[in-house]
Order: sequence, then structure tokens, then C-alpha cells
Amino acid sequence: MADYANIRLEHDGAIARLTLARPERRNALTHAMMLELEDAFTRLSNDAGCRALVLRGAGGHFCAGGDLAAMADMPAKPGNGAVDPLLPAYRQFGDALLALNTLPQATIAVVEGSAVGGGFGMACCSDIVILHESAAFGMPEPKVGFIPSQIVPFVVRRIGEGAARDLAVTGRVIGAAEALRLGVGRHLCANTAELNRTLKALIDDVVKLEPAARTAVKRLVLQCATADDRSVLDIAAQDLVGLLRRPEAVQGIEAFMAKTAPPWAKE
Repeated sequence: MADYANIRLEHDGAIARLTLARPERRNALTHAMMLELEDAFTRLSNDAGCRALVLRGAGGHFCAGGDLAAMADMPAKPGNGAVDPLLPAYRQFGDALLALNTLPQATIAVVEGSAVGGGFGMACCSDIVILHESAAFGMPEPKVGFIPSQIVPFVVRRIGEGAARDLAVTGRVIGAAEALRLGVGRHLCANTAELNRTLKALIDDVVKLEPAARTAVKRLVLQCATADDRSVLDIAAQDLVGLLRRPEAVQGIEAFMAKTAPPWAKE
């Protein structure tokens, strides 16, 4: 387990579990917490033994966005045209989100309670989102005079420009049912027991996938948002041929034909 002050990163076999651990503040983000998240995501990206990341908040809430008390305690604006120290501090969270978004592992966000601002962004950077009926999403920052900033590209890609514009200009917070309809999550659970059963079933699915094939197909899906179709198709063909030439593909096909589990499938 890595040593962090604001988050917990633990490993359960091939599954990493990252818990946002400021329950007394509904896991609201400070700059120190953002730095820890980026470090944790970077560590995981280099962890070949990790098959999936489960991201969750402690205390019944996912993440209530930026910690307003910490944000109010800001350094003075510099003079003489110097770079405002707030600029790199807040831009850094965008790098943390990029690191989460591009993790080679499968990422599963379990969202209970508040998931606004940065919490909304982290959910939208996850491959799979499980919604507890208490989940609530939004970008309410303009109500107090600022903007959600670094989460916007990821929210727009997840729910589309139209829905994102609605939330951006109204600041309204939506419940789990509307979040399901908009595609923030795919699984809506009425209680914690159902949520945990859903999480276990999803992990069971994820660990059946051959790791290199999983990483390649996830990367290909992400490239569809930024590359032209011909480039994506060229990359897809190269990835497919490269994977088919590996012994794992031979093993996988043989196992499928024999109706047995391939060697990488885990319980």
C-alpha cells in the first residue's frame, strides 16, 4: 500500500483499490490530494500486474469537487507580469485526469453521494461507472463565481455537448437516474449490497480478458475521440495483427474451442 495522506491505494491481487479518504469534507479536493491522485495513477500505469482499478470515496460520498475552504486560502496575485502560482496548481489536476483517462487497466468508478466538479470529471474518465441511487453529478461552480475548468473535455466526451451545455449554464445537479440516461454510468443500484454485487460481477468479467488485448482495445476506443477514422483503422489493423501473432492468441482460441478457461483468466 502506498503512503498517502488524502487517499488510500491498496492492492487485492490483480485489483487495485483507490479510495478518496477525506470523508469529513465529502472527499473534496485540495492541491495536495490532486498531486497524490496523479502520483497514484502514474504508479498504476506502470504496474503490469494490475488488471483493474476500483475508484471509490470514503464515507458515502465520491468527491464533492474542490475544497472551497482550501481554495479561499490563496496566495496573493503576483505583480510585474509574473505567472500566477494558481495557474500550474489547477492545471495539474488536468494532468491527473489525463493519467486516469489513459490508464491501461480497466477502471471502475463506484459513485455514491456527491460527485460534482472534480468528482464528476473522475467519473467521466473511468471506463465503467456504477451508480448508487444516492449519486449526484453536476458542475455548480459558476454559482460561487468560478468554473469547473479541467473536467470539461472529459464531461463533454462522456455525455455530449448538448447535455454538457445544459449543466454548464444552469449549474444544476442531477440525480442517479438522469446520470444513467445521459450515459455517465451504465449500472444503477438501489443499495450498497446490490452495488457490491455489481462491482464483483464486473471485476469477474474484466479479469477474463487477456491484458495486452484489453489495453489495446481501450487505447483504440480513446483514439476515436481525437484521431481521424483512417488513422484509427490503420492502428486497429496493426494492433490486431500484432496480437494475433502472439502465443496468447493461439492459447485463447484453443481454450475457446475446447470450452476451457485461458491461462490468464482469474477468479
